Formats: sequence, C-alpha cells, structure tokens
Amino acid sequence: MSALKFLTSKTFLKQILLAVVAIVVICFIMLKWLNITTNHGTFETVPDLTGKSIDVAEIELQQNDLVMKIQDSANYNPDYPRFSVIEQEPKAGTQVKENRKIYITLNPSGYRKIRVPDGLIDKTYRQVKPTLEALGFKVGNITYEDNIAKDMVLKLSHDGKRIDIGDKLAKTSVIDLVLGNGNRP
Repeated sequence: MSALKFLTSKTFLKQILLAVVAIVVICFIMLKWLNITTNHGTFETVPDLTGKSIDVAEIELQQNDLVMKIQDSANYNPDYPRFSVIEQEPKAGTQVKENRKIYITLNPSGYRKIRVPDGLIDKTYRQVKPTLEALGFKVGNITYEDNIAKDMVLKLSHDGKRIDIGDKLAKTSVIDLVLGNGNRP
C-alpha cells in the first residue's frame, strides 16, 4: 500500500478524527478541573492592618482566609504603637486568592541601641556634631568649662550621666556636650 493511499484511507481518517475528539475532550475536562481547583473568579480582599497589634491582625486575616507571615522588624517609628503593623505586602485592598500569605513588618519596642563611638573627646565641636548626627543622635545642651582649647569636647553626657567609652544609647538620644571656652583654668 502506498503512503498516499494510506493517508486517504477511511481507517486513517477515522483515527485522526478520534484523536482530535480525544484532545478536545481532555482539554475541556482539564479546563473545568482548573476552574474548580483554583477557585477561578473568587478573591479575598486584603484588610488594612497598619497600626494594629499582632493579635488583631491575625484575627482579621483568619476571618478573610489569609495567612500571616511576620517579617523582620523595621526601624522604630514613633507614629505607631510598639509591636504594631507598620507595613504589609500585598497592600490593603488588593484582591488575592484564599490562603495567600500576607507579609507584615512590625514596629519594634523602641529605637535600636547604638554604641557611642570612641575618640569624640578632645575633638572640636565642629567634628563631633556631624559624627553624632550621622549615627542618629541629637546634640543637646552645650555648656562651657575653663579650658585652653576653645570649642574642644571635654565631656559627653546623657540625662545627666557621663557617657563612657563603649556605652550604648538608643537612636535619637540627646547627648549633652561640655566644651572648652578658651580660657586658662
């Protein structure tokens, strides 16, 4: 039998027709199955969790069939309560599938502690001020003592207590400085 005769035979055309029908039926069944298993067209709305405590956020997410995942804490933000949600991904109002993970970032309990750098004593105010501000500290009261070196930092203090080498203070702490006034003691 020649190849051309076989391609035009009734048996071959029947087999091709059966294969096409089988493919169409399988595709139809797969699409229906995907529609059912992926809950096509059903979404959950992500609630706004910012400013809420962990417990309240978890309850709201469970009510919406969503899963909470806590990411690492961020920098302390005084505008939000401690241990409250300050950021979430996906954002509030987004339409997502059920059991989607919602990643939240928490506000820590306070500013992180930073070590006061060595070598600030016996440097000029002009050198010390930008160093402290770059680390996140604030320069507070400036007082002067008799010392021949004008505007040289003699002492550092926080809340009336002298700061020693290696002490750690919370970021945004106010550091008071004692400077030389240029007069001989």
